[in-house]
Amino acid sequence: MRGFLAALVLGVALILPGVASAERVVARVSITDQTMKVYHEGRLLYTWDVSTAKAGKVTPTGIYEPEFLSRHHKSRKYNNAPMPFAIFYDGDYAIHGTDQIKRLGKPASHGCVRLDPHNAEILFEMVKWEGMENTRVEIVQ
Repeated sequence: MRGFLAALVLGVALILPGVASAERVVARVSITDQTMKVYHEGRLLYTWDVSTAKAGKVTPTGIYEPEFLSRHHKSRKYNNAPMPFAIFYDGDYAIHGTDQIKRLGKPASHGCVRLDPHNAEILFEMVKWEGMENTRVEIVQ
């Protein structure tokens, strides 16, 4: 599966040549819409449902560069909850896969941005391929 995803990411990069940009990958999260739009070189590739912070919690808005990647992360704060394909962007905040797939599209997290694990893997591989320095995470209201 990993080989397929790497080939898919590479294929997208070769098929969709775009304008030169420092941000080859942009993940734009809308808290209002509970969606993520993923752009590669300015072209929209994906729109996915997400879950951001539930009532009483906060998903901070802003523009970030990923800080580190963790393929098989477990939360130290939340009882070793699985956070597969985690892309950390603001300290303890990350975009990551979830086993709470039925809750996607609605606020449900403690502040992270949750994705379907398959989509999280695609984004993770894109960021890994293009480099964290060439990736931007935008969290908007």
